Amino acid sequence: MTDFADIPQRLLGPLDGKGDDVWHAGPPGAWSPGEIVAHVATSIAVTADVLDSRRDKPPMRRRRRPPIQLLLRPVILGIGWFPVRRQAPAFALPETHPDRAGTEARLREAVTRFERLAGDLLPRRRGDLYVKHPVLGDLTLEEWMRFHVVHTEHHRRQLIRRMRGQ
Repeated sequence: MTDFADIPQRLLGPLDGKGDDVWHAGPPGAWSPGEIVAHVATSIAVTADVLDSRRDKPPMRRRRRPPIQLLLRPVILGIGWFPVRRQAPAFALPETHPDRAGTEARLREAVTRFERLAGDLLPRRRGDLYVKHPVLGDLTLEEWMRFHVVHTEHHRRQLIRRMRGQ
């Protein structure tokens, strides 16, 4: 499995040497490779923002999880499979036609910031700092890192299919 630090290379690697026509190409109703990268970058950056905003808050406790979260958590975080297709949260919807250089830089910066945050907060806040995921419920910083790796791989497969014209 990919390490968190490898996210930029895993997502941007297939686009190396490809022109902006590939970056912006996507079938009707589906995101282009550039929009996929923008979505992943935003997701990582927003998670880092929320975790950072809670760094000095008192210890938290994970909320009780309903059965669907208990079922989906090992499927998504363990196996790395997204069993249902869902609409991304509004904050993570990509802009249309994102700027390539800026979006790639945002992805790299978000990953670097998240790693720096992990270095600052772990292991001290390992089990008492949570951010709610819309499907999986409260996740720790390490669980978020795992989610972002799995999420990136999910979108990497989409990106490669888009580049093949599928």
